[in-house]
Amino acid sequence: MNLLSILLQATAAPDAGGASNYSGILMMVLIFVVFYFFMIRPQSKRQKEIKKQREAMQVGDKVVTSGGIYGKVKEIKETTIIVEIAENVRIKVDKNSVFVTAEDIQTPAK
Repeated sequence: MNLLSILLQATAAPDAGGASNYSGILMMVLIFVVFYFFMIRPQSKRQKEIKKQREAMQVGDKVVTSGGIYGKVKEIKETTIIVEIAENVRIKVDKNSVFVTAEDIQTPAK
């Protein structure tokens, strides 16, 4: 069933009470509001934070790629980053694959 058929059924139902006609619509609106505040809004806030972090990245920063590779930024281009993962071992990765700087990562205590 799609949303239109649900709305049509809610309005076509016999008048059992004055508030029953709008209770279905009110419930759907309430569900959308809950989804927005608990799922959509925090996710978009996190995406903005990640974007701001990528824009502030500089040469010499320690980073972790989405593949779990730790390294140090050696060069920043428009869409790619050169990351040094060992001495004289450099890889080119897409900027979108760098999620977290190493300063934000808490290392486990030994």
